Amino acid sequence: MPLSPKSKTVVQTMGLVVVMGSLAWASVPFYDWFCRVTGFGGTTMIAEAGPEQVLDQTIIVRFDASKERGMPWEFKPVERSMEIKIGETGLAFYEAYNPTDRAIAGTASYNVTPYEAGGFFSKIQCFCFEQQVLQPGERVMMPVTFFVDPAIATDRDGQYVKQITLSYTFYETDLPEEQAALDAAPAGNDTTLN
Repeated sequence: MPLSPKSKTVVQTMGLVVVMGSLAWASVPFYDWFCRVTGFGGTTMIAEAGPEQVLDQTIIVRFDASKERGMPWEFKPVERSMEIKIGETGLAFYEAYNPTDRAIAGTASYNVTPYEAGGFFSKIQCFCFEQQVLQPGERVMMPVTFFVDPAIATDRDGQYVKQITLSYTFYETDLPEEQAALDAAPAGNDTTLN
């Protein structure tokens, strides 16, 4: 039985709504994947180890730190910049301090500028790969191990990059369940047997 013109319009409209909803849902993970694969928007690469080739050419890597509004931690790079050879593995530290009387969890987002350097800047290990939890009054040094891919020296745009800025922004996140349970336990509830 053929659909009436009114029913056909309703079915087409509902189909369009479903397709648009599906595209909206898939756009965030697709964009994230695209940025990680291409370095688009300053998204850095992740590597297992540094390259075998180290060039005589050097590059300056600057370190930047910021926090989401309301994030109570203190967060800063230990060194503001370092000069390394392209292809050489570098190690930098960021310092975080929780001045409050409660445990606070945080997750760092990151990028590099200029954006064309994103596809050539790789991190081997980084505190930003997982959530960080700082106890009341705790101060920690958080390492990041990285390198700049030698391919930057021959890239059409990358060859003109002489300085890269690695930026992190920390956001407060929910505590892991086990930490939240410890924090929620009433103080002075000692179950030690005498």
